Amino acid sequence: MDEQAKEYLLEIPLWTKRKNTLEQVKDFLGELGSPEDGMAVIHVAGTNGKGSVCADLTSVLKEAGYQVGTFLSPHLENVRERILINGEMAEEAVFQESFQQVLQVSRKMMGQGYCHPSFFEFLFLMAMVIFSWKKVDFAVLETGLGGRLDTTNVILRPKACVITSISLDHTKYLGETIREIAAEKAGIIKPGVPVIYDDGVEEASEVICRRAGELGAPVYPVREGEGRAGAWGCFQAPYQVRNAALAEKVLEVLSIPGITEEVCKRGFEKAYWPGRMEEAAPELWLDGAHNPGGIRAFAQAVGEQQKKEKRQIHLLFAAVADKAYEEMICLLCELLPVKRVTVVQLQDERGLGAEALAEQFAAAGCKQVESHRTAKEALRAARSHQSKGDRLYVVGSLYLIGEIKGLLNGQEGG
Repeated sequence: MDEQAKEYLLEIPLWTKRKNTLEQVKDFLGELGSPEDGMAVIHVAGTNGKGSVCADLTSVLKEAGYQVGTFLSPHLENVRERILINGEMAEEAVFQESFQQVLQVSRKMMGQGYCHPSFFEFLFLMAMVIFSWKKVDFAVLETGLGGRLDTTNVILRPKACVITSISLDHTKYLGETIREIAAEKAGIIKPGVPVIYDDGVEEASEVICRRAGELGAPVYPVREGEGRAGAWGCFQAPYQVRNAALAEKVLEVLSIPGITEEVCKRGFEKAYWPGRMEEAAPELWLDGAHNPGGIRAFAQAVGEQQKKEKRQIHLLFAAVADKAYEEMICLLCELLPVKRVTVVQLQDERGLGAEALAEQFAAAGCKQVESHRTAKEALRAARSHQSKGDRLYVVGSLYLIGEIKGLLNGQEGG
């Protein structure tokens, strides 16, 4: 990808503080030729599991022979990870061409009094252009934040609306209670469009069903233990099985030709979503859990691994300041027999100081904690403390996962 384009995109958040309204985003799409018109969209919102559901849907649809566009966030290492065609990053030349087209339209619209698209809006517009060029059979769209006001909610008639598990996260923007957050997520529901949702939290389910009822949208709850993915043994973590059950229900509700049980099984086996219980190097596991709900699901997954094979558990942890890091740290120490913790401050401007994180772990009862200035130092130190058979889990932030993946790709074996 052209470095100038990459630099431009990554610097947008530094100087664009305003978001466009959904109507204004619609105007940008209109100026681009309304690439979203007629697109078969599966729209996915929720607190945890959105990306995994999108990856599962993409993999199964691709296995059935369909052309699939997927729009995701955040990226871990490369901004092109956000726009996929059949599970692979859009080609550099295509990405660059769409960037230039959206940039040209943005400059024109700014001349008419519109504000420059935000980073997320710009990439969404690029995705719609690329998906149109590629003539995708299905577009799988993950919301960025919330749902009701999310840029992706300009899609007025998706094929299905999917709402994954809901827990407290982004409370500054979405509300302080499960009901308030669920109402924001349920904002993606459209009249008459089927809603497939995780039925694990009663308060959230009530809000979703009420909104669906108001709009005449049929609802399809997915409960614990449903679906066939668990029996197929395709996944490392229980939460991945739950997410696969949601994807499976979507495909069932839509009755898509060619989606057989065998196709589903192969698709789930091939599904790949980096940084979610991913063994990135021997005895080094990455999990992007970054809120209390995600940490609980992560701890459950580690617990399942411990039942099969007991290991000493080491953690490499970082967090951003606007997350419930104190609760996450308490949960990790309470739910897992942690031997040693290494903490680091993220390069991101919102990253919490390593010393403050170390104090939190010590206060939560962890006896062996050390802090480091950079991810490179922290990874080297954490690996050096591992005895044979010990397992290191990197957790707490997707930004940290991105930094560690970059190090692993640049330094063989970490």
